[in-house]
Amino acid sequence: MRKLALAALAAVFALSPLAARADFINILTGGTSGVYYPLGVAISKIVSDKVPGARPSVQATKASVENLILIQQGKGEIGFTLADSLADGWAGKEDAGFKTPLKKVRALAAIYPNYIQIVASKDSGIKSIADLKGKRLSVGAPKSGTELNARAILNAAGLKYEDLGKVEYLPFAESVELMKNRQLDATLQSAGLGVASIKDLATSVEINVVEIPASVVEKVGTPYLKASIPAGTYTGQDKEVPTAAVPNFLVVREDMKEGDVYAITKAIFESLPELQAAHVAAKSISLKDAMKGSPVPFHPGAEKYFKEQGVTP
Repeated sequence: MRKLALAALAAVFALSPLAARADFINILTGGTSGVYYPLGVAISKIVSDKVPGARPSVQATKASVENLILIQQGKGEIGFTLADSLADGWAGKEDAGFKTPLKKVRALAAIYPNYIQIVASKDSGIKSIADLKGKRLSVGAPKSGTELNARAILNAAGLKYEDLGKVEYLPFAESVELMKNRQLDATLQSAGLGVASIKDLATSVEINVVEIPASVVEKVGTPYLKASIPAGTYTGQDKEVPTAAVPNFLVVREDMKEGDVYAITKAIFESLPELQAAHVAAKSISLKDAMKGSPVPFHPGAEKYFKEQGVTP
């Protein structure tokens, strides 16, 4: 009888998503001064509070490319990524940092767009992309999503790295410190609006937010979109600035259980106010857009939740 009771209890637990198990969920984010990290921390709290048995942790990384590789290797459960990096990873583009196609990655949801923000010190005299020629620019960590965005935008504007005075491959916070010390003229950062690093810079140094013209965005093509940085986003920025945007996605591993991914997806989309409190960029996350534009298949658990909510690609 005792064996039967234990077997029955085990069966109940097995059918409950994440219930009564110490399921570790590693959330792969980005640098601590970007947007991925605070949103990852918020998702960790949501999952911890609302998904029984889950034990989430947050890992700071070099963002998109590294996150996708770690998911493929089974070293993470949830990751943030840019749509273009996700497409490149799925295709296995070696020049984007992927040695083989990443076929174990699945989409959980489309979230907010990343705005490609080129910010120069006023002293540098940089007012346009063309003015970057011969100047010192930080383009993000090597082969990061930001750096891939930098290559695409500069190329569409007719510039190569060789045309610049110096190229630094640095995370957001380190780029800002060099600009404060006048060791760098500009930084390109692909992030949500109001990113902490640029806010910090704008309170210390007079800045110019550099326009990315619509013609450049059109030349790059999908998944890049025409967008604008509203006036007043950063100290000293008194005009709206045209730029480019790229959608962000949350991704998961293919082999995660359907019930687990369903529970995580449900918890996230029923807790959008908590994400918005963590960072203003999350105000752009919406349930109706959650299945739009993915270059990879959705995980069945996420797909099941969205279909129940009437959401379609």
